[in-house]
Amino acid sequence: MLEGKARVEDTDMPARMQAAATSAASRALDLFDVADCRAIAGHIKAEFDKRYGVGWQCVVGANFGCFFTHTSGTFIYFSLERLSFLLFKAAAAAAAAS
Repeated sequence: MLEGKARVEDTDMPARMQAAATSAASRALDLFDVADCRAIAGHIKAEFDKRYGVGWQCVVGANFGCFFTHTSGTFIYFSLERLSFLLFKAAAAAAAAS
């Protein structure tokens, strides 16, 4: 198990969902090499798709930029160990167009 604690940088998720996100990240880091960001992100996405319905997106890395539209109440950006995690549920196309 990892020693570090997740540091939430920004979020609009409910507290229970935030805890699920940081726990999923911790489990993924236990399962995969820290350098395998793609596998870590895939594991977190799959966990959230199963638990909260499909449409989740996850980005993991030490240095990245992004710009996206998300469904309200589904966004979290946090760091754990030396990686940053961005997790959100994509907004529906009709909602994004409005």
